[in-house]
Amino acid sequence: MCSLEKRGNLFILILTGQNGEHRLNPNLFSSIISAISRAKAESTRGSALVTVSHGKFFCNGFDLDWVNAARSDEETQKRFNLLLDYLKQLVLAFISLPMPTIAAVSGHATAGGVVVALCHDYVLMRRHRSVLYMIDLDLGIKIPEPFMALFRAKISRSARRDLLLRGLKIKGEEALKMGIVEAVYDGEEEVTNAGIKMADDLAKRTWHGDFYAEIRRGLYSELCDILGIASTPIATPKL
Repeated sequence: MCSLEKRGNLFILILTGQNGEHRLNPNLFSSIISAISRAKAESTRGSALVTVSHGKFFCNGFDLDWVNAARSDEETQKRFNLLLDYLKQLVLAFISLPMPTIAAVSGHATAGGVVVALCHDYVLMRRHRSVLYMIDLDLGIKIPEPFMALFRAKISRSARRDLLLRGLKIKGEEALKMGIVEAVYDGEEEVTNAGIKMADDLAKRTWHGDFYAEIRRGLYSELCDILGIASTPIATPKL
């Protein structure tokens, strides 16, 4: 599950769970999407959101135990497709948020967990005890176009190649050099505190959320077209 804490204009989305892996299943997806919707509804001028987690994992991807617990191959495929649809909804929710977003990746992010991190405007990462790892090639799973569009929008061609076609487990320092993350820190607490500080600094700019979201749409126009996010007419304020 997850929880949402509000400190003034700052929203802190905390990934929680008994196993500490934060595996994506219908319950967790629903919890995160509901929290994002609440943040959007309660946002004001100058809001920002940071996503944090506790434990060894930031997010360990799809809950394949839940998928494989189905009683037939047909039901297994339905469950997997349902998770893909939820992940698409989550990407859409983050991309549409009228505020800056930061992912404080203090643990491993695997497959869908990498997608969750890249949904944010900024990604901070733990230097050593944290990796980005796309396991899809190892499992023989095709990456659907909405998520490929996210990778194209957020990271460089060579980084995409190494992440997706080489299946590298990319540690924080490597991710920084590859331009995937903005900064790296030594420990979980340092990453979390840096994410909160960055969100707080951005919130102090008191940007108009609707304009922020609209500029983001323009920046990632291909991704937004695939997700079906339409541009929204906004009245220009008097200068």
